[in-house]
Amino acid sequence: MSSARIAPSAASVPYSRIRELAETAMRLDAEAPADDRVLKLYFGESNIPTPDFIKQAAQQAMADGFTYYTENAGMLSTRQALARYYGALHNVDLDPVRNIVVTNSGVQALNVGIRCLLDPGDEAIVLTPAWPNGSAIAQMANAVVKQVAHPLRGDRYGIDFEAIEAALSPRTRMILYTSPSNPTGWVATEEDQERLLELCRSRGIWLMADEVYERLWYNTGELGTAVPTILKRARPDDPVIVVQSFSKAWCMTGWRVGWMISRPDLVARAGQLNEFIISCPTGFAQKAAEVALAQGEASVREMLAGFKRNRDLCLQALNRMPGVRTPMPDGAFYLFPRIDGLTDSFNFCRELLLQTKVGLAPGVAFGNGGEGSIRICYASEPHILASAMARLEAFLRSR
Repeated sequence: MSSARIAPSAASVPYSRIRELAETAMRLDAEAPADDRVLKLYFGESNIPTPDFIKQAAQQAMADGFTYYTENAGMLSTRQALARYYGALHNVDLDPVRNIVVTNSGVQALNVGIRCLLDPGDEAIVLTPAWPNGSAIAQMANAVVKQVAHPLRGDRYGIDFEAIEAALSPRTRMILYTSPSNPTGWVATEEDQERLLELCRSRGIWLMADEVYERLWYNTGELGTAVPTILKRARPDDPVIVVQSFSKAWCMTGWRVGWMISRPDLVARAGQLNEFIISCPTGFAQKAAEVALAQGEASVREMLAGFKRNRDLCLQALNRMPGVRTPMPDGAFYLFPRIDGLTDSFNFCRELLLQTKVGLAPGVAFGNGGEGSIRICYASEPHILASAMARLEAFLRSR
């Protein structure tokens, strides 16, 4: 074999343990009849298709010629639509040119944002359990990731500010947190947000908030109310970045449209760097996203009502299973039950998959604080969830 090698920074990034199980599930399905397929609850994806009015908007946009390159930072009309959305939903005033960059997905917003902040040897603090992509992107930038676990207090998670302080060093450049959380469903309080902001202001480091699940909030009087964004508490010159996506609230996972919000100096640079990562976001997908923002509120509320019913169905089932403790999630569409005595969640999920054809995500995939838990995505049909819960309970009782 040639002595040419893969870069150590790329080779050191661990493969997603979620994808590893999903690949096994896909191989099982390839050999199975249609009525004996895996119950897929491992991905963070709803089974609800993209609403027809959004698909029709994309078709119209293609017919209207939106099939060419767009601006690096996204079309002005899309950024204007996002600014109107934040004004109406959060009463936050954003300049569409100076504060917003459109990206090819939320993960690409994470990518370009992190690449703007970290040099080799810099340090990033990531609050976990969390979707592993943020930590992996920081590693790909040759930065050092320090994970600080959310402590479980009673039946809800919190933030360990003492552990964050202990993890800080002169090389710390950013803190990344997710609210609502994937995988726990935890939602940051206003006090949490203020303390994180003050910490980052005082230390001169960036605060990155993954708010992709902001519309999926159940601890509120009216479904469809958004989790308060960190932008409501931030000053215009604060070192704050919000990453977002159309994937979850509008069922557009495959469309790959997201956005990033920050102060003008970072937004200007991120827009320029888009040229070297994606060139530009897709034109007709941006036009469809504009229609999703303008016309999607009824479908968001209908979807949330179904998700809340699904959450309660699964919680009821989990609460009667032996040795299972399930923290109450206030947002997102995940449950993160802890299983007494579980020390190898990947092997647990693998055996569950092979024996029962129920596909869940192992807690170890989500970093510090995740081992001993499993993640269940309940954004599926109720009959699938009921069957999955019955198989999980039988599996647990047979151990």
